[in-house]
Amino acid sequence: MNDVALGEIAQALGGELIGSAALRITRIGPLEGATPSTLCFLSNPRYTSQLAASQAGCVIVAPAFREQAVQRGAAIVADDPYVYFAKLTQWWARRMLPTVPAGIHPSAVVAATARIGQNVRIEALAVIDDEAEIGDGAIIGAHSVVGRGTRIGARTRLAPHVSVLDGCSLGERCIVHSGVVIGADGFGFAQEQGRWVKIEQLGGVRIGNDVEIGANTCVDRGALGDTVIEDGVKLDNLIQIAHNVHIGAHTAMAGCVGVSGSTRVGAHCTIAGGVGIAGHLTIADNVHVTAMSLVSRSLLKAGVYSGAFPIDDNKDWEKNAATLRQLHALRERVRALEKKLK
Repeated sequence: MNDVALGEIAQALGGELIGSAALRITRIGPLEGATPSTLCFLSNPRYTSQLAASQAGCVIVAPAFREQAVQRGAAIVADDPYVYFAKLTQWWARRMLPTVPAGIHPSAVVAATARIGQNVRIEALAVIDDEAEIGDGAIIGAHSVVGRGTRIGARTRLAPHVSVLDGCSLGERCIVHSGVVIGADGFGFAQEQGRWVKIEQLGGVRIGNDVEIGANTCVDRGALGDTVIEDGVKLDNLIQIAHNVHIGAHTAMAGCVGVSGSTRVGAHCTIAGGVGIAGHLTIADNVHVTAMSLVSRSLLKAGVYSGAFPIDDNKDWEKNAATLRQLHALRERVRALEKKLK
């Protein structure tokens, strides 16, 4: 059984440990359904009611919940329990999950001119094309394709069935999930007498360090310059990044976001699920767009934005939305007044 002493976790990750350092932890889990060997966390006050009833062996809490946690048993007090939990999952995975050995599977196709670093793992039926470069410790999943002249940084991991096409680059420590296509042609056509003429996409895709890209997401190559994703960006599943888009560092996008061509998204933005962003726009740093909004104009000031009729500052949009709900009743009142006046 994989287990670890609670004191070892606190020693590795910090925090104030209250309770027995010898307590053995076998799993990380939610408060509900926890066992005496489960380590849980509480970051949302909404779930405070579950704290007293939980059978968890230990709970990670903020200083504000210290006394409540101590009353029920062991606790680790941390300034930000959610961040502590995130780091705990990384530490747990490194310790508990099996490591995969380096090596090139006999069925993989690796071009003679490809440059392969040390401790690289290339799995079954993967293809590494001419002049490609694979950094130290990288993992190329089964059936994945690394195109001609493409660079994969050190310790970057491509899951099975990932395509990184010709002339693209990924930085270090990236994670790319199954079904992702990086470097497909951007959607570029000119119209001539009612027919479409293809514009060859001559740019590439440049992706920084520590980027994670979710399953079945597409990042198109640029038409002339490159599509750029800066360090620390996190993209969820089923996202479309069109040609020549530039995404600033540490921006996160949830599932089904679509970003049209040549739009520039700033750093430290959050784009919620289902948001559509029109092309050739500029979005400032620290902009947060709520779910299912349509961004049809540039957002040049940091803040929270919502809506599709059209997008606006979040507070103004909420006021207008509340007024819109009353529009039918207001219309009936106006009609009644008009009848009286007649």
